[in-house]
Amino acid sequence: MTVPPSWALSDRLAWCKRFRHLLASAAPKLAKLASDEIGKPEPQALASEIMPLLASCRWHERHAKRLLADSTLRARPFWLMGQRHRTRRAPLGTVAIIATWNYPINLLGVQLIQALIAGNRVIVKPSERSPRTQAYLLKLARHAGADEATLRWTEPTREAGPRLLASEHLDHVVFTGSTEVGRLVARVAAERLIPTTLELSGCDSALVQSDADTTLAARSIWYALTLNSGQSCMAPRRVIVSEEAYPSFIAALSFLAAGAKPLPLIDHAARDRALALVNQALSAGARSLLGVIEPPLNADASARPLMRPLVLVDCTTDMPLTQGEHFAPVLSVIRAASDAAAINLHRSYDKKLATSIYTRNTSRARTLAADLSSGVVTINDTILPTAHPAACITGIGSSGWGVSRGVEGVLAMTRPVTVSVTSSRMRIPAEDPDPTAAKMLARLTRWLYARSSVVAPPPDEPTTTATDSSVRHTPNQTSSSTPQGNEIKPHAQPHHAAQDHAS
Repeated sequence: MTVPPSWALSDRLAWCKRFRHLLASAAPKLAKLASDEIGKPEPQALASEIMPLLASCRWHERHAKRLLADSTLRARPFWLMGQRHRTRRAPLGTVAIIATWNYPINLLGVQLIQALIAGNRVIVKPSERSPRTQAYLLKLARHAGADEATLRWTEPTREAGPRLLASEHLDHVVFTGSTEVGRLVARVAAERLIPTTLELSGCDSALVQSDADTTLAARSIWYALTLNSGQSCMAPRRVIVSEEAYPSFIAALSFLAAGAKPLPLIDHAARDRALALVNQALSAGARSLLGVIEPPLNADASARPLMRPLVLVDCTTDMPLTQGEHFAPVLSVIRAASDAAAINLHRSYDKKLATSIYTRNTSRARTLAADLSSGVVTINDTILPTAHPAACITGIGSSGWGVSRGVEGVLAMTRPVTVSVTSSRMRIPAEDPDPTAAKMLARLTRWLYARSSVVAPPPDEPTTTATDSSVRHTPNQTSSSTPQGNEIKPHAQPHHAAQDHAS
């Protein structure tokens, strides 16, 4: 199902501009809704969600036309003379966005912008945990000019997601959430051969190398740990610290942990899960920088649960806490014997979305970045650089697949169509070459593609048959023992001789 021709790129860019203006005007109300629904402080909602979304709107307004323009395929071989090739970006069709709750404005907003600017129809399944925030965001998008045929949404219930995947005609699915639910989405979509983009749990590492500024590292990692109450996919769940930097890093982190204030979590299950992993790690030999672990600060099931950020040090890789299977402000710190050992420990973990590395040798860190098996690598910072509107996010392993946001995210909402035009005056013959022309082409091919080669072709293989290889030849076989013009046939050998030869 394609988008009506009237929804041209110029119209979509004009929509994006109107959407940006509405977002800026409605920023206080959106921040208040996010605070009421998920407990995010209003100033944080403005800084971490609305401002990045506004920047993304403006970036797409300025760059989407260039990114989505037709491109010429250059370096055409001479034997395709008379042809011109171009790549056109076509919309995928109908894109389903299954939204998440932890960043209800920014994550859904960017995915919505990219899908619509690429020319798709969009169906959104809002999160059941932030229904009013996302409903208001979608109403702003509708009010900006995206009509019901272009943008619609389901009710914000758990049942709506499976129903959407099973009943609607979809050309692509974008899902942000846990690895467990992501597997279910992938399974259902695969059954219908629907491509997916899955941005799943991060549970990633921060690496503090031996030459790092440990005060800077502690402050950046602590901010990432406490941002959004630790409920960020790209926040580190573990810090792997080289031996030389370990004492000073722990000292800097202790100062920050000592003044930690309780933070609101999305539900009691998230807090209970985190505390269970913490107690398990303490029993296995880890220790808390705070010295004590507080019991639940409010046991009322109807109230929003609170949890003080926790840092456990002297952790080991066999502790389940270091796997990061929690969504709360809890950080495990692992000591590594060296910088190389720290990187190897990081590689042993499966989920990789955004890795940060702290070192004064930024040149070496840039070289290492591609070997860390993460979609995003930040050097001497954590999370904040990913807010750049041109930066993309790519999950690795259990952190998902596909690309969202930035340059690659826009292109991922399209499919490339190769269009070739052949001249009526200069055309390749529509029949096979005759023997003379074929010899000429063979010589021309060698001259064009191998004239400077110093690599000799492999020698011809000797042509033997299965029966020939079964004959045993000995050095003293001569023409006197074998009549000229005759062959020794394998079937002429005694049966027991043939068996001996095979053995």
